[in-house]
Amino acid sequence: MNPTLDAAALCADYWSTSIIDIHPGSINVRGYPIQDLIGNVSFPQMIWLMLRGDLPTDAQARLLEAALVASVDHGPHAPSIAISRIATSCGLPLNGAMASAINALDDVHGGAGQQAVELYQDIAQRLAASPSGVPDMTAAVAEGIAAFNEAHGKYLPGFGHRFHPVDPRATRLLAMVDQAVEQGVIEGHYAAIARGIEAHLKARKQKPVPMNIDGITAVIYAELGFAPELARGVFCLSRAVGILAHAWEQRGRGERNKGPLPRQLPYRYTGEPERSFP
Repeated sequence: MNPTLDAAALCADYWSTSIIDIHPGSINVRGYPIQDLIGNVSFPQMIWLMLRGDLPTDAQARLLEAALVASVDHGPHAPSIAISRIATSCGLPLNGAMASAINALDDVHGGAGQQAVELYQDIAQRLAASPSGVPDMTAAVAEGIAAFNEAHGKYLPGFGHRFHPVDPRATRLLAMVDQAVEQGVIEGHYAAIARGIEAHLKARKQKPVPMNIDGITAVIYAELGFAPELARGVFCLSRAVGILAHAWEQRGRGERNKGPLPRQLPYRYTGEPERSFP
């Protein structure tokens, strides 16, 4: 075999992909010519196409878009947003500030959506495997939460909020989910599980602990068939918009080396008092 052809075949296999096919004068995304997609496909539809391999229905795209819109920003006290502003004031260009901020969207700040999908799926499996053959939501939820707490600690992703008694984003998205269930767009299985978790928490804590933005977007992503890891990935796409907006606003302020606190506010020192060097 010609060594040159053999190397070309090796490289072609090494970088093989089902996502995009590019040749001189031709760009096909998942089989669709790019010129046919431009102007005819929304960005949420394009995200779905890239991740899932085909186009969503209009109703599916509307739900995905709603989740993306709801998650773009939560103020400068959100760590990722604060990081974008601090990084910009330290001289980083927009791409550097965005990369610094997005990199903070890990398990603690940014991972709750993925964790909530995983929790919902675990409870769904327990419902399907009910020994009696009759799904028991109360028992499945209690077992799923207990298993999650044992593995990850007492924090339960997707429920309650340190700032909002009731998350206004969750209220609107849940209404859209219910409408989509009525229209047959989604089954509503994961929405029922999330409501079961709310009921469990209310009974255990003697007060409402409603879904927050992570809990309801996890419902949407699970209902739409997205894998748990993609729930975090799609959230990162959404939050990148807020990160960019804050970095751009910060760039126009001309501040240098913006720290986490105004310089007029001292931090608390808890070390040794001043002492003489022996």
